Amino acid sequence: MKKALPIVFVIAALIVTAAIAIGIKNTKTVDWEESFNEKSNKPYGVSVFYKELSNLFKDQKIRTVYHQPASYLRANSEGGYGEHVAEGSFIIIGNSDYLTDESVDELLNFADNGNTVFISDYYFTQKIHDTLDVSVDYIENERDSISYLSLKHINIEAVKIDKNASDQYFSEYDSINHIVLGYSKIDYKHVNFIKVPFGKGSIYLHLEPKAFTNYNLLKEDRYKYVEGIISYLPENNIYFDSYTKIQTGYNGDVEKESNLSWFLEQLSFRWAWYTALIFGLLFMIFNAKRRQRIIKIIKPLQNTTIAFVKTISNLYFETQDHKNLIDKKITYFLEKIRSDFNIDTTILNDDFIQKLTSKTGKKKEDVKKLIDFINWLRTKNEFFEDNLIKLNRHIEAFYSK
Repeated sequence: MKKALPIVFVIAALIVTAAIAIGIKNTKTVDWEESFNEKSNKPYGVSVFYKELSNLFKDQKIRTVYHQPASYLRANSEGGYGEHVAEGSFIIIGNSDYLTDESVDELLNFADNGNTVFISDYYFTQKIHDTLDVSVDYIENERDSISYLSLKHINIEAVKIDKNASDQYFSEYDSINHIVLGYSKIDYKHVNFIKVPFGKGSIYLHLEPKAFTNYNLLKEDRYKYVEGIISYLPENNIYFDSYTKIQTGYNGDVEKESNLSWFLEQLSFRWAWYTALIFGLLFMIFNAKRRQRIIKIIKPLQNTTIAFVKTISNLYFETQDHKNLIDKKITYFLEKIRSDFNIDTTILNDDFIQKLTSKTGKKKEDVKKLIDFINWLRTKNEFFEDNLIKLNRHIEAFYSK
């Protein structure tokens, strides 16, 4: 044991040094990726807004939804197998492109039953455009990347949004039935926030999700704009759509803060957990008294190909070499397309998308999102973890549907 102490101290010193070095390196790079992740403290995460929901909607239940609205809302409806009947406001900030047609139908049904749906994103799924009779266009910000946001019925000064390459706006909407609530302005005003009465409830569509991010909420008095937007929502329970999606079906209460907390609420699992901890502690106490070294069991050679691949991928991931991983995932995906469907992948244009759609039977808009994202990644020089996660999500969705 005494001989091992110097080695332990050396390893501990190396770990501390590595942690400090990694911390210093991480502070030098600011990740401006627009993740809209409610757990992210990065500039374009939404953790500040997420944490403030309980203050904005006092005495109301705030639930975080990690599943597709289709499975979650169907389960928590009249006659469903969920633990409650979902009533209130369903909020989606960014990343709404994951919504399936089935989920859109459930959200529309949710609003039709007297509830509220709020979506803030740069564009919406085609089914939302078609059902609500709206069209979205954009205008490039060629002068200073600054836009001004304002609300029609709330008396606040126009809020400035910087780092804004373009402004999305509603180029078409029902001016008789749809209610205009807000504008964006570069050279002149465009409608970017509307209320759509739907059945007994309402659907709010907003086109500037960056307003809800940490960077803008903590800068100057831009939070007043978000407060004004949220004031349109009724004082009711909130269902917040999480950045992290569980792609399997809904099978229980997914608003728990951790999986362990759910296990500890179950009597059998709780005692099993405590028993395992007690036996583990006793094992360490009695095993520490052993004087004879444990005889090492030499196992026969195994096929370590999969372990090798996992080790290499973990190495890239641990070293933050996201570019290498992204390049390899794209290369492997295109190689599989060539081998499975005999399609030339040299140029990923509209003709390629049409061929891939016809041979795979996938929806053209889903294939186009994946190929457009790959083309966009190829134009970037710097990559972040969120880029890799989103690419993996697109590819898995392509194979799962």
